[in-house]
Amino acid sequence: MKLQRGLSLNALMMGGAVLALLALLAMKALPPWIEYGNAVKAIKGTAGDSSLKSASVAQVRAAFGRRADMDDVKSVAPADLDITKEGGELVISFAYTSKVPLFANVSLVFDFEGSSAKQ
Repeated sequence: MKLQRGLSLNALMMGGAVLALLALLAMKALPPWIEYGNAVKAIKGTAGDSSLKSASVAQVRAAFGRRADMDDVKSVAPADLDITKEGGELVISFAYTSKVPLFANVSLVFDFEGSSAKQ
């Protein structure tokens, strides 16, 4: 007598539902993380610009605004930046919250923080 091997239709349907839920979660959660990465890249590029070492806060904000436009950063505005000097180096930081609706009344909330300080 041989034992049957394989996957039942119920198991296949449940596995498909789990994969679909994980795919939905990934498709919704990935864009905020990509934008956060672009925002960090923009502030590090702005802080590393040697022409801004003695620039005013308004000039630094304007330079970040140009970089943010190129990288399509919408969550961090130039006015949201904290700009300081530490040890003669320009340090730019930001923090924001991103709420991503999934379905019905279920949402994901991300708290992002970024800084140009070397760690």
